[in-house]
Amino acid sequence: MREVLPAGWNEPRATPPPPERVWRDWALLAVSVPAVLVEAVARSAPVSALFAVAVLPTLLWRRTRPLAMVAIGFGLCAVQPFVTGEPAVLTTAAALLTLPYALFRWGSGREIVAGSVILAGKLGLAWGFAQIAGSEVIAGLVVLFGIGALGLAMRFRARARLRERQHVRMLERERLARDLHDTVAHHVSAMAIRAQAGLATAESDPASAVAALRLIESEASKALTSMRSMVRVLREPGIGDVRALAGPSTAGPPVEVRLDGDVDDLSPAVAATLFRLTQESVTNARRHARNATRIEVRVTADETSVRLEVSDDGEHGALSPGYGVSGMMERAGLLGGTCQAGPAPDRGWSVSATLPRVAA
Repeated sequence: MREVLPAGWNEPRATPPPPERVWRDWALLAVSVPAVLVEAVARSAPVSALFAVAVLPTLLWRRTRPLAMVAIGFGLCAVQPFVTGEPAVLTTAAALLTLPYALFRWGSGREIVAGSVILAGKLGLAWGFAQIAGSEVIAGLVVLFGIGALGLAMRFRARARLRERQHVRMLERERLARDLHDTVAHHVSAMAIRAQAGLATAESDPASAVAALRLIESEASKALTSMRSMVRVLREPGIGDVRALAGPSTAGPPVEVRLDGDVDDLSPAVAATLFRLTQESVTNARRHARNATRIEVRVTADETSVRLEVSDDGEHGALSPGYGVSGMMERAGLLGGTCQAGPAPDRGWSVSATLPRVAA
């Protein structure tokens, strides 16, 4: 407990930082304002409607200024009954439930503590002036802090996903470091040895020096090709790279690619993951599908999701779903999707994945 309390107090704001405003904020405001006016007319409470309309703009800054918006929103709601003598507009109360969520989801530890005091103080003030009963105070605390707990849950879930992404990036960097050492460093070392040999024999045997230069040129060309391959891996791939997998190959059976639906406006993260899953599936099929004559890749997109199916007609024997399938599942899961792999009903191996059009 001694460690938990200071850690909670010193908790920084959520990362990555939230967007300032999205279209849902404007939609919520567009729905709330007419609802407030209609309720005010029905209850003949015009002054309360003015307070309600003044509170609603806090919804636009609830992510970037959560504590200030909680203070403004619930402060106005606490003052309004004393000024107007009218009950609060219920529509405003419903809209203000988003403020505790934003406070616990995006605020720092100090902001959450201060905001919790404001929330509890508002209910305590209303109970102290006999505006609400004790049971309503308890119910209000349960609702407000229940919503806050939901915000905390989403905060920790986002943090866990961020750590998973960082772990995947770290593994990718380690793999690239190994590739760099095993390929480029090998060629560079060979170039250095050939250069030393050429310098040692240049005066006595010019022909050997020329041969050494030719070998250095060859090794440099191989190193440049390896580095270009790594740059292509580091570049964020897209749906065009999936199309580029189609065609014959000296490494295995030809690949047939079929794209159905609107696949050109996928989010960059989804398009990149789609390519990585396709690339891994095609590579596995070429390595392990004996006597295969073709590899089929089909991408089908609709309004909400995109589905990938990769299959071959080879012989895999008694295999388990390995060959990097766990990594493929992790890639799909990070975006809120799924990935499965296993023997096809008739023959060969099949990989199927479903991803959202927009990453989760």
